[in-house]
Amino acid sequence: MPDRAPRICQDRPVDTGWGSTVAIVVIGALIVLAVGWWLLRPRTRPQFVTDRERATYATLHTASVAARHLRGGLAPTEARRAVGPLRELLGTPALALVDRSGLLAWEGAAEDHATQVVDIATSALDTGEVRAVDLPACGDPTCFLRSAVVAPVVAGDRVVAALVAPAPESTPGLTRATEEVADWVATQVDLADLSRQRTRTMEAELRALRAQISPHFIYNSLGAIASFVRTDPDRARELLLEFADFSRYALREGGTFTTLAEELRNVERYLVLEQARFGDRLTVSLKVAPEVLPIRVPFLAIQPLVENAVQHGIAPKESGGRIEIVARDVGTEAEISIDDNGVGADPAVIRQVLDGGADGQDSVGLGNVDARLRQVYGDDLGLVVETAPEAGMRVTFRLPKFAPAALDRP
Repeated sequence: MPDRAPRICQDRPVDTGWGSTVAIVVIGALIVLAVGWWLLRPRTRPQFVTDRERATYATLHTASVAARHLRGGLAPTEARRAVGPLRELLGTPALALVDRSGLLAWEGAAEDHATQVVDIATSALDTGEVRAVDLPACGDPTCFLRSAVVAPVVAGDRVVAALVAPAPESTPGLTRATEEVADWVATQVDLADLSRQRTRTMEAELRALRAQISPHFIYNSLGAIASFVRTDPDRARELLLEFADFSRYALREGGTFTTLAEELRNVERYLVLEQARFGDRLTVSLKVAPEVLPIRVPFLAIQPLVENAVQHGIAPKESGGRIEIVARDVGTEAEISIDDNGVGADPAVIRQVLDGGADGQDSVGLGNVDARLRQVYGDDLGLVVETAPEAGMRVTFRLPKFAPAALDRP
């Protein structure tokens, strides 16, 4: 038989595979080292090309730090935290915040001048004028503070505090800068007041919503529970517990926000009670994406919409109907929809309700929820209502999945 063994040319080296293996190992090691260097390299801040860019960044960063501390207004704790960054903005040896109760905060050198500063700030609190004044000698021969600029902090139409900047000399530039910083502080105080006012408004609307929880729902729920007491005691006991849990949640005191999971659980309690009354006339479907359950939602944002669908959509319909509640993940937002095949409504009436021009239970439900959503998230995230007579109703709204830190906790 012919020899079919492969022939090896004797004048060429034999490739045993070791060279390729070593090369692969070396390349792999280099790749690992490169990736490790990339992951472990020191992270440096962006480099600025010009001194102006560096100065702009430093100023904005310092103002941002001060603004965070002023979110609560000019209470002593907030003032003490904010006065340091404010002094950095002005570049003065010391800085003080004074209100009519006395010294709120002092930052910097020569705090022994604090009593004098409080005295000279009184005129700014009374007149609302910017002044440059001489500081009385403090008896310390090494003290270099000879004057101070006093600027009022005017929030709204009232002088709430005075910013006092002691310095070796009160130059026109320092006077102007202190006035501008005082105006900026006033803007932050105004924003803090608006935030508190918004919270008070939301709390008032929640109280109104709790007060308007349909008496018919309460009477009908208790009536349905009573009807099971003799025929099905276990069922009556379960419904009574659901009613107690629903009432406890709806009337609870505390924050104005909760989680979507808690809100939907309360909606389930409400629907269990309504199904006990309607029986086969009410069909419910609930579809929820698990990833949206932890997001923050305004308290009682969904149950009033579901109650509106039951009371004004399904109840007037002799054959009853269905309600479908869906919570979907849509990127950075969650979309919640309440869809019913009830009697529907005139779009003009719904528009009037959302504009706040209608009275009655409809306005308490749809109008209240819509107003609170817009207060928190802006006009782009209010209710969207699709309806027509005898065509059912679909109510949709979206919520950001990553809520601002300002939202309170349950």
